[in-house]
Amino acid sequence: MKELKVRTPARAAMVDITGEVNRAVAALRVEHGLCNLFVPHTTCAVIVSENWDPDVTSDLIAHLEHLVPRDGGFRHSEGNSQAHILSAMLSTSINIPVAGARLRLGRWQGVMLAEWDGPRERTVVVTVVPAQGS
Repeated sequence: MKELKVRTPARAAMVDITGEVNRAVAALRVEHGLCNLFVPHTTCAVIVSENWDPDVTSDLIAHLEHLVPRDGGFRHSEGNSQAHILSAMLSTSINIPVAGARLRLGRWQGVMLAEWDGPRERTVVVTVVPAQGS
């Protein structure tokens, strides 16, 4: 298991962490298996999305914030209910196959930390389970 520290730049942001995760996977020395990524936070998430065109992440943020507006009349006194809801909608954990000690992502895919309550330093827990027979 490895832990990554990720500093997010804004209240709402998508931070591409693909390179850092691939380095952690390589350091864990598992050729083939399954990588679990987990963020131990209730106001951010981890997703797989396109990482080539930055307009995709901008569109994601804009439309998710439209679905769950920040001023949605929530009762939570800290004022970050939107962040909690978006984190729950996107999920704090994902699994990605590992092949050749790297994430087996598609051509245009990357791993994004989806921040909804920043800027902050976030933790991403990287665990790789070897495939049987590896």
